[in-house]
Amino acid sequence: MTLREQLPTDWRTILQKEFHKPYWSSLEEKLTQARKKTTVYPPSKEVFSAFHACSFGSCRLLLLGQDPYHGPNQAHGLSFSVPDGIKIPPSLRNMYKERKSDLNLPIPTSGNLEAWSKRGILLLNAFLTVEEKKAGSHSKWGWGQFTDAVIAQLSKREKPLVFLMWGNFAKKKIKLIDQDRHRIVSSAHPSPLSAHRGFFGSKPYSRVNEALMEINQQPIDWSL
Repeated sequence: MTLREQLPTDWRTILQKEFHKPYWSSLEEKLTQARKKTTVYPPSKEVFSAFHACSFGSCRLLLLGQDPYHGPNQAHGLSFSVPDGIKIPPSLRNMYKERKSDLNLPIPTSGNLEAWSKRGILLLNAFLTVEEKKAGSHSKWGWGQFTDAVIAQLSKREKPLVFLMWGNFAKKKIKLIDQDRHRIVSSAHPSPLSAHRGFFGSKPYSRVNEALMEINQQPIDWSL
């Protein structure tokens, strides 16, 4: 099965123009070779987990991450999320702390965010693969062009949605979004380096729900 064939049909149809651009064939080839020679995360069957969990039409919120986790068994295709049984990473721990402060929800013992995905949150990383222990190693392969197209297609969608952008990297993508129709919620990133510079106290979860109600969408159940 080719890389593009691993995408669910709705997203594959929406993004079909990307597969005819030079970067895509180069990306497929680099990824094929990398999997032969190195350890690549997430596993091939989980590269597009976010798209399988959240259809194009059901997406109410895009939460943009940057790079997949590059430690063993961490990355499973959803931004900020790790599978059950894996230690909760620092950024996600801070997300949980802010969720407790914002919504008074208990801090979970698992870092698995699949439940959010199934409620209309596209947990999208800008780059969808990475070499083990080498952060950003696949960031210049074309993934950014592909995920920019995902953001642009969601922006073109008739039904409005909310974009949650944490940190300067994510905020650079705001130019891809039609702000007249959609809503943007942004703040500092939840990483330990920046959480105290504007993430803690930013109340992103309640702000997202307020923004959703402004565009006549149902608020999100943030429980886990």
